[in-house]
Amino acid sequence: MLTGMVEDTKKKTLNFRRLKGLKVLVVGLGRSGLSAARMLQYADARVFGVDRANPQNIPEWIEVLPYDCDIKQFDLVVISPGVPWTEAPVVKALKQNLEIIGELELAYLMVKEYQIPWIAITGTNGKTTTTTLVDLVLKTAGYNVLTGGNIGKAVGDVLLDALTNNHLNETDYIVVEVSSFQLESIREFAPHIGAVLNITEDHMDRYRGMKEYIDAKRNISINQTEEDYMVLNFDDPITRAFAEDSRARAIFFSTKHEIQGAYLLKEDIVVDRGAGPERVLKAKEVALRGLHNLENALAATAICSLAGCDLSAIATVLKDFRGLEHRMEMVAEFGGVTYINDSKGTNLAATVKSIEGIAGSVVLILGGRDKGGDFSVLRNFRHRIKALVSLGEAREKIKKELSDLFQIEEAVDMEQAVKKAASLASPGDTVLLSPGCASFDMFKNYEHRGEVFKTAVRRLMR
Repeated sequence: MLTGMVEDTKKKTLNFRRLKGLKVLVVGLGRSGLSAARMLQYADARVFGVDRANPQNIPEWIEVLPYDCDIKQFDLVVISPGVPWTEAPVVKALKQNLEIIGELELAYLMVKEYQIPWIAITGTNGKTTTTTLVDLVLKTAGYNVLTGGNIGKAVGDVLLDALTNNHLNETDYIVVEVSSFQLESIREFAPHIGAVLNITEDHMDRYRGMKEYIDAKRNISINQTEEDYMVLNFDDPITRAFAEDSRARAIFFSTKHEIQGAYLLKEDIVVDRGAGPERVLKAKEVALRGLHNLENALAATAICSLAGCDLSAIATVLKDFRGLEHRMEMVAEFGGVTYINDSKGTNLAATVKSIEGIAGSVVLILGGRDKGGDFSVLRNFRHRIKALVSLGEAREKIKKELSDLFQIEEAVDMEQAVKKAASLASPGDTVLLSPGCASFDMFKNYEHRGEVFKTAVRRLMR
């Protein structure tokens, strides 16, 4: 299964208040799973959990069961985003015709009665940056906003904190970054403003092909109505086509075309809200560098204009915000060589965008846990990539697909990778960590990988 689960699990309407006393199994006890467990505890449900990794420091009120436990005893199953639908507990739950939802859906149901409009942002790349921009613009414009996802806490924890502290009545918008994994398990989730930034090949280690991945992303609009909005990248043919399937009103952003929404008009970022283009600021005034960040800025402009923000608030944030850690983060410049940390580049489309945003030659640190990507896309940059330093489980695949065209050095750890990259670079070059792979073969997460890279660069400077 994957994306068809939205329909398969759409049975009777779930009521958060009626979870009291029900036996609920949480599959996967990572960050999202524990957030779901805390929401279930708040609902006075009986909370059980399973996790293949046997995690430590699980709260005592969660009864941890063997991974092959009897599924028939439960009233509801909550699946963590990182758990595939092919995992044994999920397959058993499907066979028993049990209700299955995810943490995002549970959070939505928990606060549904407050009727707060949600803004949900998805896409292969740029989600966190765009979500941060939207959060900052809304707050600058004077709105009370709750934001979750990869920014700080899981959205369930953010909403639970607000609920227990009686802040929900003051909230104007809930802003959330959502992944394809989360969108697989929605039932009622319906953002007032949804956004799909772009879609390129990713997570092919989970999906059977691009169609499944695209369909998962498409679920963001499955419950929207004519009163809602979908913000779509007009320059991406896949996302542009979403407008044909959604009941929501489509608003676009583009760096190439004049459309209803946000776009470039000569040197300006403008937004057309139905009465002609209104100037926001000059494109060169956007503090974030690179074409991909210009697209993020346009998406945020379209979203925030729909949310009622003054254009001055949008301009202020776009002029001031200089980016997030681990996303094209300038670490150092010494010996004429620039060192950039793009550890969040966990797929090859992100790596390509990062290379495109750099002037001059690049020594690229590449690799990690392969997600089924096609490294041959880097062959298009044979005149830009001076050399590759490969790292992690994907080293052999990188060598097989690229060694006929690029000089490739292999490294056993990040410190060695940085040293080898530095030795290959000349004044004017950039050493870029943009792995195009997941981090879990050698690191806790992409943040950990980025920190290790930065530490290695600083050691090199001594």
